[in-house]
Amino acid sequence: MPLKLFKLSSILTALWGASVLYAQALDKSNLYASHWDHVPVNFHFGKTKGVLSDAEIDFLASYNGWIVLEKRHGLLAHGSTEAGIAATAKRLKRSNRGVKVLFYLNAFINWPGYEAYETYQPEWDLRDASGNIVYKSTDVARPDPSNPEFRVWWSEVIAEQMKDGLIDGVFVDALPQVLHKRLGAQVGAEKAQAIVAGVREMIALTKQKIGPDKYILANGTRGEDYREILDWSGLDGVMIEHFDAFNSHDPATVKADLETIQLAADKGKFVVIKAWPGFAWNDSEMMQLPHEELLKMARERITFPLACFLVAARADSQFCYSWGYREKHGFLDTYPEFEKPLGPPEADAVWDGMTATRKFKHASVWVDLVSKEARINWH
Repeated sequence: MPLKLFKLSSILTALWGASVLYAQALDKSNLYASHWDHVPVNFHFGKTKGVLSDAEIDFLASYNGWIVLEKRHGLLAHGSTEAGIAATAKRLKRSNRGVKVLFYLNAFINWPGYEAYETYQPEWDLRDASGNIVYKSTDVARPDPSNPEFRVWWSEVIAEQMKDGLIDGVFVDALPQVLHKRLGAQVGAEKAQAIVAGVREMIALTKQKIGPDKYILANGTRGEDYREILDWSGLDGVMIEHFDAFNSHDPATVKADLETIQLAADKGKFVVIKAWPGFAWNDSEMMQLPHEELLKMARERITFPLACFLVAARADSQFCYSWGYREKHGFLDTYPEFEKPLGPPEADAVWDGMTATRKFKHASVWVDLVSKEARINWH
C-alpha cells in the first residue's frame, strides 16, 4: 500500500475507533433503555475453526445485546484469541454499534491460544506446599494471583484489548475455583487466602485501568455459594453458570439463584442466568444426535428456565441459553420466545412458597420450582 494511502487508512481507522468510544460514552446512561422490549439475550461462545459468516454476524448483532467471545475464538483463522475476538468485534460493531462485545480471560487457568502468553513468566505458576506446579488439567497450569507481577501482567492483557474501542469489557472466568475449599487442601489455608485476596486486587486493578465505561462480568455464583464476590470492587456483573443444571436442580438452589439477582441489584451489579435445555456438550451420547434434533429439544424445554428468569429479572439482567460454549451448541439458532414483544414488568413477582407469578406488558408468567412446570402466556 502506498505511504499516503496507508496514513489515510490509519487516520480513518483511528477516527472510527474514536467515534465508537464517543458513542459508548453517550449511551452509557441509557444502556438499558430498551431492555424490556424483548427477552434480554446474552451470547457466550467461541468458534475456534473458521470465521462467522456475514449472516451469523448480522444475526448476533440484531439482538442488540451482550456477546462474550470465548477462549480460542477465531484462533485458527487469526492466529490468537486476541486477534480472533478483535476481528469479530469489529464486524459486530459495523453491523450494530450498540452491541456489547466482551473479551474472555480466565483468572485461574492458563488456557492456551493467547498471544499474551508469550510474555507470561514460568515463575508465576501456582505451586503446592511441596513446590509442585498446580494443574487444572494434564498440561494446563494454574497461575498464582497472589503474585503481584502476575496481577499487573493479567490486568495489562485486558487493558490492551480495550484500547481500540471495539471491546466493551471482559468476562473473568473461574472465580468459584478460587473460592472452593479444595484449593486450601492443595496449597494450604494461608496460601489460599492470599490467592483470593490477590484475585480481588487483580480485578479492582483491571477496572481501574479500563475505566467505568468498560465492564467486568465474572463467573460466578451458585445457589448461596460464592455470593461474597457480589461485594468485590470492580465487578459489574456475575454469571450464574449452572442454573438448574450440573447438580443444581433442587428447588432451594434454583430459588437461591433467582434471589441472587436481587441481591446483586442491591449492590449495583447485574446478573446473567446461563440456562440449559437439560443436556450439555459433555454428554457424548447426546452429542451424537443431529443438530436439528438437539435444537428441537432445546426449543421445547426453554419455557421453564426462561420463566424462572422472567420472574426474577431486574432492569439489567440477561438470559443466556445453550447446551455448551461453542457456536454449534445452539447460539446461532433462533428461539421464538426471543422474538416476541415482552414489555416492562407491571410489578415484582408474587411468590407463594416455591411458585411465582409475574406480569409484563405483553406476557404473563407462572413457574413452579418443585414440579419444574412453567407457563409464559404471550399477549
